[in-house]
Amino acid sequence: MKILSLPENERPIERLLNQGVQSLSNAELLAIILRTGSKNVNVIDLARNLLNEFNLKKISNLSYSRLIKQKGIGKVKASQLIACFELAERLSTFSENKLIKVTCANDLIQRYFSKMNNLDREHFFAVYLDSRQKIIKEELLFIGSLNESVVHPREIFKPAIAESAAAIILLHNHPSGNPEPSEEDLRVTKELTEVGKLLGIELLDHIIIGNKSYYSFNE
Repeated sequence: MKILSLPENERPIERLLNQGVQSLSNAELLAIILRTGSKNVNVIDLARNLLNEFNLKKISNLSYSRLIKQKGIGKVKASQLIACFELAERLSTFSENKLIKVTCANDLIQRYFSKMNNLDREHFFAVYLDSRQKIIKEELLFIGSLNESVVHPREIFKPAIAESAAAIILLHNHPSGNPEPSEEDLRVTKELTEVGKLLGIELLDHIIIGNKSYYSFNE
């Protein structure tokens, strides 16, 4: 059955407009993002099929190549899902209350671990702190392994200068699950530490997140 064949009060967009977004199920919200179904499945059933195979958290971590293997999910729908979840991820790292003090690595582990420990690609975050070690900005800078992405000091320290940050803490994940630093991790950390000294912006820590544990260069 096509969406237009449903009674108007059962269509996701109409329900959102008339009853509010909180009234919609996960499948209905996904249906609005996907917009259309496939040849033999309407968009709500397509969303339900996706949720039956994966929960919402797992869907948010699926790669493009994994998504397009799902029946009814082509490049456009896969891209729409990835973009939607990426926006949600970026929003979750933004804090209305920016003045959160960081006293040790565990403060940031509690903030980042659950959203980074199961990612299938490396994500590289920078947390910028003021002179009292309170967060003034958090930013996702790179996606991809450090030997593939160009982790250039300019891109890391430019926001620090713009925000007048006194210090930086870096975080990235290892999709392999092993948080032990690679040779590239060691090289990048040493290089960024030296650049920070020249600029007067201290690199307080570099934290690597694995599946079940983490590695801190400062512990």
